[in-house]
Amino acid sequence: MVLFKLQHTQVPVWIKLRHLPVELWATEGLSTVASGIGKPLYPDAITGACTRMDFARLCVMLDISLKLPKHIVIMVPREDGSKSACKVDVEYEWLPPKCNTCMSLGHSTKGFPVMEPKQPPV
Repeated sequence: MVLFKLQHTQVPVWIKLRHLPVELWATEGLSTVASGIGKPLYPDAITGACTRMDFARLCVMLDISLKLPKHIVIMVPREDGSKSACKVDVEYEWLPPKCNTCMSLGHSTKGFPVMEPKQPPV
């Protein structure tokens, strides 16, 4: 029997999108913006009801083996038909500890047991 170590990199995480243009607060707009970060799953109830407009909160499936952006730039259409760039800040509410030594989730690199070199017999 051969055992394999599974590499889990997909994790559902709640994110907050700040400075989101009001035109993108519909389901399609939120999904489009969140797609720049991961796979959109669903908004929280308050975001879905549009009763809090200072940020949108969504659950997104992230691949944490990739670099996670702190902001994304989207092009927003203007009334005259042109487009303008808009920077949307991304806040991750929680990220699991990730070890860059063994590439596993659940502990940080700081907590990885270091293998000390064996001393030759004297």
